[in-house]
Amino acid sequence: MGDEQDGAAPEPHERPRPPRREQHRPMVFESWIDKQIREATERGEFDNLPGAGKPVDLGDPNDELWWVRKKLKDEDLTGALPTSLQLRKQKQDIQQHLAEVRDPDLARRLVEDLNARITDANLRQVEKVPIFTATLDVEETLREWRRLRGH
Repeated sequence: MGDEQDGAAPEPHERPRPPRREQHRPMVFESWIDKQIREATERGEFDNLPGAGKPVDLGDPNDELWWVRKKLKDEDLTGALPTSLQLRKQKQDIQQHLAEVRDPDLARRLVEDLNARITDANLRQVEKVPIFTATLDVEETLREWRRLRGH
């Protein structure tokens, strides 16, 4: 009598319970790109990337073009610079450029060529904001070149 059987009527003070179902889980849709990323992560393709475990450099919050400047620097994209800035960079790096030159006449021609391009750019000024660059003192530049070469 005290044994309850399946399907037995509940006691009058108990409410009938609905049959137990598996817990309802919402369907999750994984997009194609999410799947590609998940699978690549599982294969370890994102392990050992440069900067892994380091904070992301978000640059100067007051400079909205910080990422452009960083990209130019990191990738040495000097070809993407305006002509006047390219020439300033070449002027700044002239001794590094001349380091491989052995012939004094060639060194002089390279410095004079850079000066001619600087002069031309100063005269044309095609950029919206004019950027003038002073030419190099050829003799001073060649003296520095000789000093660095040990002559």
